Amino acid sequence: MARNPLTLVPNIITIARIAAIIPIVWLVMQGDPTLRIIALVIYVIAAASDWIDGYLARAWNQYSPFGRMLDPIADKLLVGILIAALAWDGSFSAWDMIPVSAILFREFFIPGLREFLGQTKVVLKVTPLAKWKTTLQLVALAVVLLERPVPALGLVSDILLWTAGILTVWTGFQYLRASWPHLVEDPK
Repeated sequence: MARNPLTLVPNIITIARIAAIIPIVWLVMQGDPTLRIIALVIYVIAAASDWIDGYLARAWNQYSPFGRMLDPIADKLLVGILIAALAWDGSFSAWDMIPVSAILFREFFIPGLREFLGQTKVVLKVTPLAKWKTTLQLVALAVVLLERPVPALGLVSDILLWTAGILTVWTGFQYLRASWPHLVEDPK
């Protein structure tokens, strides 16, 4: 008998990561430094849960198609919606919007590419560098969150954000290059 994917601990953690987005964004949008620190704590827990759910899925052999589908969506929602909230509250400078736009572009483009290629039975596997890209994005956004209460982190925030943006573009290019032959071949 197949197990209900909603009862698997890794999937519960992934769902909780998605649910955590609501209080994080609400706290950020209040404009209060103390609430921003609380948002940061919730965000760090949510970001760390990405590693935890993967570890538990492997350790407890609790894989499911639902979990494989939902986990990357949870990451993209956490990053994308937090970016929107931080852009709304003015946490990003005009120059920051360059790597932020690159991050958002890649986070929409590659899943679309994967969906298209899925129809052709081609699978783009997640690369180790892409996992580091996600980690760097999560860390950069944590530092951006902390920058308002600790303004001295401005340069660190910028360096991390730009590095995440560059790595995001590079991994997107790698996926595009790997899929290119399947995008230009003549259908027979």
